Amino acid sequence: MRVSDTRPQLGIWLVRARSVPLGEHLRGALGGALFMPWRSGAHDRGQDACGLNGGTQRERFRAVFHMYKQWVLVMATGIAVRLLDGLPRNKHSDPAVVVLDEAARYAISLLAGHEGGANRLAYRLAQITGAAPVVTTATEALKPMTIGIGCRRGAGVEPIDAAVKCALGGRSVNAVREVATIDLKANEPGIQAFCARYALPLRVFTHAQIAARPWTVQPSIWVRDHIGLDGVCEPCALLASVRGRLAVAKTALDGVAVAVAEDAPEWMD
Repeated sequence: MRVSDTRPQLGIWLVRARSVPLGEHLRGALGGALFMPWRSGAHDRGQDACGLNGGTQRERFRAVFHMYKQWVLVMATGIAVRLLDGLPRNKHSDPAVVVLDEAARYAISLLAGHEGGANRLAYRLAQITGAAPVVTTATEALKPMTIGIGCRRGAGVEPIDAAVKCALGGRSVNAVREVATIDLKANEPGIQAFCARYALPLRVFTHAQIAARPWTVQPSIWVRDHIGLDGVCEPCALLASVRGRLAVAKTALDGVAVAVAEDAPEWMD
C-alpha cells in the first residue's frame, strides 16, 4: 500500500513538436504539467524549478521522473523504455507510467499498473483520445468478460447494478474486466457510480466506432430512431472484448440494457 503522496499528480512528456496539439489536449482534459524538452529551458507551466536546463533529454527526464505521481509519455514504447532505464525502484512508490503513441492509437499501461493507477489512467486516456487501452497485468488478463451498457437518461446505480447482475445470471461481477458504453452515455452518473462501486474501468466508444461494427442480435427501433444505431450494449460489449463472443444477448430491465461478451477459449482460435 502506498503511503500519503504529496507529489504533483501528472506529468506529460513529449519528444517532438508534432505532438504539441495532442499534449495540449491531454493537459486540458487531465491537468498536469506539459514537458516539451526541445524548447529553451525545457519547461512549461511552472516547471522552471525542475532543473531541466541543459543535458540530454534522458538526463532531463531523470531529473523530474520521481517528482510526479503519474506520467503520460507521448512517444513510441522503445523510446519510453530507454528513458525509463534504471529509474524504477519499487512498485509501491514508482510513478505510474502510460505510453501513448503520437497518433493516439494505443494507451499502454507500462509501470505501476495497479499500485500507481496506470491501468486506470490508460482507460482515462482511451476515453479522452479514442485510443485502445492496453493493460497486461495478470488480474485483468484473467477476467474473461466485458459488459456493454445502455440506459435511459438519469438511470440510477441500483437499477444498473440489478440489470448487470440479471444479465450475468449468477456469475460474479469480479469476472468482469471492463464496462463499455457509447460516448453519449459516458457521463451518466449511474454508470459512473456502478463502475466506481466495483472498481471497473469504463470504456467509451463513439457513434462512428459502433456504426462501423453494428453487431446486434436484437435491433432496437427506439435506439435506431433516437441514436441512429441498431443497438448499443451488444456492440459495445463485443468491441471491448479481446476475442469475444456474445455470451448474453441484450437483457433489458427497468430502462437499462446489458449485454455480456466473453473471451473465447484459446483452443477456438
